[in-house]
Amino acid sequence: MSGRRGVVLGGGLAGMLAARVLARHLDSVVVVERDRYPDGPVVRKGVPQAHHGHLLLTGGAQRLDRLLPGVVDELVGQGARRLGLPSDVVSLTAQGWMPRFRQIRYALCCSRALLEWTVRKRVLGDGRIQVVEGTEAVRLCGTADRVTGALVRDRSNGQLAALDADLVVDATGRGSKATVWLRALGLPEVREELVDPGLAYATRLYRAPTADFPTVSVQADPGGGRPGRAAVIFPIEGAQWLVTLSGTRGAEPPVDDAGFEEFARNLPHGVIGELIAAAEPLGRARGYRNNANRRHRFDLLAQWPDGFAVLGDAVATTNPTYAHGMSVAAAEAVALDRELSQHRLRPGSFRRVQRRIVRATHVSWVMATSQDRLYPGVVGGGPTRAALLQKRLADRLQRVAGRDPVVFGALLGAHTLSGAPPLSQIPRVVAGLLRGAGPLDSGDPPFTAAERAVLTNRGEQV
Repeated sequence: MSGRRGVVLGGGLAGMLAARVLARHLDSVVVVERDRYPDGPVVRKGVPQAHHGHLLLTGGAQRLDRLLPGVVDELVGQGARRLGLPSDVVSLTAQGWMPRFRQIRYALCCSRALLEWTVRKRVLGDGRIQVVEGTEAVRLCGTADRVTGALVRDRSNGQLAALDADLVVDATGRGSKATVWLRALGLPEVREELVDPGLAYATRLYRAPTADFPTVSVQADPGGGRPGRAAVIFPIEGAQWLVTLSGTRGAEPPVDDAGFEEFARNLPHGVIGELIAAAEPLGRARGYRNNANRRHRFDLLAQWPDGFAVLGDAVATTNPTYAHGMSVAAAEAVALDRELSQHRLRPGSFRRVQRRIVRATHVSWVMATSQDRLYPGVVGGGPTRAALLQKRLADRLQRVAGRDPVVFGALLGAHTLSGAPPLSQIPRVVAGLLRGAGPLDSGDPPFTAAERAVLTNRGEQV
């Protein structure tokens, strides 16, 4: 494959992972990024959602470490919290408080800025990969049969340049123009799927009153007949908490100080409000509303150009409260890597490549949209019979999981995108579903004595 070059449009997390994959199969890679990167783990202008909480779930962390061996340990060494699931999570669901069994799965909790900076350093340390900053993609070059490169524009002076490539990957995120670019090449309209419950976020950073504290969440009830209201505390690097409040259409959280605190106190349980009252705020709350579930069905096109692939949020975005975005991006990158390993750049193979990438979004998409269809005022299709049935099964499974660690493990396997349970455990999961279980404890949160002390501001100060 001498002299073959890849071009990645977009230098966020998905773009960096795509560049890493392309460098395995091509001789050089150019990443085109419209922003200019900060020198360090700092939120950049083009990633407004980076101010909010992010989790890298088990499946995503495993795939990230497969693409960049040792990067998870590197993140932990820089302060990211490795949270045992469910041991390090205090979570109130519509069924009650989930128990804190021993660790079954795990999640990596840190700021988006730290994660992107760490990944970016590793990827751009490869001499085969170069980045062009302050530059944006204008259109694809080529035909409906084959993409041969991309036309890009320098944002500082407007100068245009054509970048020839054997493979172009669009990782430009939610604002991707891939559907427009493909139509300009003569391909048909790409079908878009939308399920929008009107989710809004408000996030504020706090100095944590203790150095070691679990994630705490109060979840919404999709089937309750009212707008969803939820909140979560993410412990991140620097002994800080990212506190994110969320609400669906009609219950959007405010960003002013008093409104933020009142929203937290008036959730189904006031624990989040009590905890932030014992913490020191570090700056103002920030809101974000571009949170609809949206998927482009590139996989349904009968024709697909060779030399082109789309991944990341440009393919699908889901409600961020399910914490799947970064993990799905890693899964898509692994799917791209597998397909390129098998088919290289063989003519006619890229329709299969794109179908595999879209398939990597499927589990997350079904989980998010089947729940979000149940909220009042949802745009894009209300509850289907399948969604209502899945809701009843999910509620039943959650109650059973609260009594049985094996069933809990199966539930976590799905939610953390880390695979189905072993065949030997499936009969126990099925038996639990058939048997059912009573409601979980809805009283006090399952804190340890040391954690409970924080609620009365007696926690050991950092």
